[in-house]
Amino acid sequence: MVDTVYNVLFLCTGNSARSILAESIINKLGNGKFRGFSAGSHPRGQVHPIALALLRQLDFPTDGLRSKSWDEIAAPNGPHLDFVFTVCDNAAGEACPYWPGQPMTAHWGIPDPAAGEGTVIEKSLAFRDAFRSMETRIKLFLSLPLASIDRMRLQERLDAIGQTPIRADDAH
Repeated sequence: MVDTVYNVLFLCTGNSARSILAESIINKLGNGKFRGFSAGSHPRGQVHPIALALLRQLDFPTDGLRSKSWDEIAAPNGPHLDFVFTVCDNAAGEACPYWPGQPMTAHWGIPDPAAGEGTVIEKSLAFRDAFRSMETRIKLFLSLPLASIDRMRLQERLDAIGQTPIRADDAH
């Protein structure tokens, strides 16, 4: 019997912070059953240094993380996608490329930590909050019985995960 590996794409406009965090989180917590990707409609071209520092500090993978266009993922040789999640409000409102295979989609908006102002410590805390929120949502997603749930119920659950309250004091 072949175990299914689900490909999950996280989309954000700049693909430098939230979607990058999500890609790393699911690649670690998915235990080989989920393969994460990230991309943006208007990628910044580099991963935010605070995102990389936080992932390293928390012992999450950073190898291969890079800011890239969603056109790269949507290309004919791109990965077959099972799930596509937008993690910023701008990307949720944009016309996305056609994703072959009719992946399940949902919006899991989280405030942009890269847009934060203030001291280095305040900016770092914004990234930590974004990480915790994304981690909470991904853990909820990973707990879903994907093999036994019907598509309509799964869509309801994915949408509900996106409505999970974002709290700065979520435990890591």
